[in-house]
Amino acid sequence: MAETRGNPLALLELSRSGRAELLGGFALPTAGADALQERYERRIRALPEPARQLLLLASADPTGDAALLWRAAPLLGLGLEAAAPAEEAQLVEITRSVRFRHPLVRSAAYAAGTAEERRAVHRALAGALDDEGERQRRLWHLATAAAGPDDQLAAELAEAAQGVGSRGGMAAASALLRRSAELTTDTRLRVERTLSAAQASLDTGAFETALGLLARAEALPADALQGARIDLIRGRTDRAARSGREAPAALLRAARRLEPLDSRLARHTYLDAWSAALVAGGLADPDSDLAAVCAAAGAAPPPPGAPTAADLLLDGLAALINDGTSAGRPPLREAVTGFLDHEMPTALWLHCGVLVANAALSLWDYDRWEAANARHVELARAGGALAPLANALNVRRVIALWRGDVEFARELGLEESTVKQVTGTRRVSYGDLFLLAYRGHAAEALPLIAESSAEATARGEGLGLYFTDRATALLHLGLGHYAEATVAAVRAATGDLGPFTAQALPDLVEAAARSGATSVAEAALARLVTYTAGSDQEWATGLEARARALVSNGAAADRHYAEAVERLGRTRLTFELARTRLVYGEWLRRERRRADARHHLKQAFEEFAAMGADGFAERARHELLATGEKVRKRTADTVDDLTPQEEHIARLAREGRTNAEIGAELYISDRTVEWHLRKVFGKLGISSRKELRDAPPHLLSRTR
Repeated sequence: MAETRGNPLALLELSRSGRAELLGGFALPTAGADALQERYERRIRALPEPARQLLLLASADPTGDAALLWRAAPLLGLGLEAAAPAEEAQLVEITRSVRFRHPLVRSAAYAAGTAEERRAVHRALAGALDDEGERQRRLWHLATAAAGPDDQLAAELAEAAQGVGSRGGMAAASALLRRSAELTTDTRLRVERTLSAAQASLDTGAFETALGLLARAEALPADALQGARIDLIRGRTDRAARSGREAPAALLRAARRLEPLDSRLARHTYLDAWSAALVAGGLADPDSDLAAVCAAAGAAPPPPGAPTAADLLLDGLAALINDGTSAGRPPLREAVTGFLDHEMPTALWLHCGVLVANAALSLWDYDRWEAANARHVELARAGGALAPLANALNVRRVIALWRGDVEFARELGLEESTVKQVTGTRRVSYGDLFLLAYRGHAAEALPLIAESSAEATARGEGLGLYFTDRATALLHLGLGHYAEATVAAVRAATGDLGPFTAQALPDLVEAAARSGATSVAEAALARLVTYTAGSDQEWATGLEARARALVSNGAAADRHYAEAVERLGRTRLTFELARTRLVYGEWLRRERRRADARHHLKQAFEEFAAMGADGFAERARHELLATGEKVRKRTADTVDDLTPQEEHIARLAREGRTNAEIGAELYISDRTVEWHLRKVFGKLGISSRKELRDAPPHLLSRTR
C-alpha cells in the first residue's frame, strides 16, 4: 500500500509477484522486461556506487525494515551518507521504513546488481538478523546467498519451514522448502522436500507452482512411495482447482497404490477421494463415484494401532453411504468430538476440515457444524492456506444463512470471491445460490442459477447441480410456485449425497404437499425419517415434525406443527423456524383459526423481512392479509443506516475484537475505531459492547 500509494493497477501488478514476498519477505523482487523498469535501472546505474549498493541491499529485503537496513549496511562498508543520492533522485524514502517510489524501482534495484553483489547483500542481511527472533528470515537470506548445494543449510531451511507460523504461513513454507530442495545433494531427500514444497504450494492456492514442482520431482529417481505421493498431490491439485469428475478417479488410484506402502496415508487419501466424489456427485464416473470410493475404503486394511479421529471420520463417512445413517452416526460423532475437543495438527484440519463439518451436518448438529467450520476457517486464514480457505468460506456462508445472518453471508462472499480469484479455484458458490433464493427475485435469480448449473455441468461438479436445484426449489417455495419447486426438489433429492440428500427432503415434502402431490410428499417423508431416526438433535426432530404435519390433517397436523415450532425454537436455525411458523400459520388460516394464524404469520414475516428473505416474507405478508391483518411491505425508513465502515467495525467488535485488533485489520487508528463505535452505538440505540454482542444479526445490516 505504501509503495503503490493505493493505486489499484499497481497493487494488482505487485500481487502477481508472488504471495511469499508479500507474506513475510521470503521471495525475491520479480525481474521483468517492463520499459518502465528498464528506465529505472538506467537511473540506478547512474548513481554513485555506494548509493547503488544501498538500493540493492534495500531491495533484497522486501519487509521494508529500515533498522535492519542500517544494521546490514556497515557489513558492506556503507554509511548513512550512501542514501542521499538515491533519496535526492526520488527513488527511495528511508524513514522508519524503506519505501521505494514504485515496486518496479525495487525490482530494478535488484536487477541492477551482479550475481555476486546480490549474494553479498543477502549475506549482510543474514548477518544483521537475530538467529533467535528472526531465524527463518536469516536462513532465507543465507540460502539465497549460497552459490551451490549446501546440505546443512538445506536441512535448516526444511526445519524452519515446519514452524513459519504466522509469518507467511504456507506461502513462506513453500518458498523455504523449494530453496531447501535446490540446495540438497541427496536425491531421495531432494524429491521429499520438493513434494513437501508442492503440497505447501497447493495449500496456498498456487496450483501451477505445485504442478511445476511435481514435474521436477518426476524428473528425479523417486522410490515407490514418493511416486504414489506424486499421484496423490496431483490428484489433490486437480480437486482443488477444478473439482471435476476426473479428481475422484485419480485420488482413488493413489489411495490403492499407497495401501501397501503407507496405510495411514492411504486412509487419508481415501478421505480426499471421498470429498472429490462427493463434489462430483452424480456426474462422477461409476467406477469412482461415492459408492465406489466407500466400497474401496471399507475394504482397505485397518489402520495401524488405535484408530485416530481421521480413521473414525473415514469409517463413518464410508458407513454413511454403505450402510446408512444409523451405522455412520457413532463413528462420525466420535470423529467430530476428537477434532473439536482435542488438539489436532493444523495440517490435518486443513486436510479434513470440510469433511469434519459435513460429518457434523450428517449428525444434524448445528453447533458442531458451525464450530468445525469456524476452526477450519480460522486455521486456513492464519496460515495463508488459500485453497482450503476457499472451501471453508463456501461452507461458512451456508451456515450463516441458515441462522438468518444474511449480511454476514454477503461479507463472507466478498472474501470467498477474492480467494477464488487469487487461486483460480473454480467451484459453484453455494452461498451465492442461496442468497439468490432468499431474495426471491425470479427474473434476477433464475438466469444466474442456470448459468451456475451450466458451469457445474461443464466441470463435472455434481454437487454444484445439487445446490442449484436446491436454490431453485427454495426460490419457488418462497414465491409460492409449488409445482416448479417440486420439480427442482425432486432433482436435488435424487441419488445419495450423504448429509446433503437429507437436507433436500424437507423442501421436497413442503413443495409436494402444497402442490397436491401427496404420494411424492409421503415418500419424501419416509426417506427423511431414515436420516433423522435415532437423532437426538432438535434440528432433525423439528424438521421431521414439520414434514409430518405437512402430510397430516386435523389434530395430528396441529400437534406436529406445534412440536416443530417448539423444537426449532430451541435452535439457532432462524430460517427453518421462520419457515415452520409460515406453514403452520397457513394451515391455521385454512382451519379458520385466524388469531392463531396471525400470531405465527406475523413472527414469520418479521423474521424473513429482517434477514432479507424477500420471497418468503412476501408469501407470509399475503397470508397475513388474508387473515384480515393490516400489514405493509417491510421498509427501514425510520432506521439510521450504518455506513459500510461502521457495519464492518460493528461486526468485528461483535466477534470480540479489541479496538487495536480492529484498527490493525482496517488500517485505521484505535481512536478512529472508538469514534466509529460511538456512532454505531447511537444508531443502534445501545451503549456497550455487551449489548452489541447480544444484538440480533439483522440490526447490523445496512438497508440503503
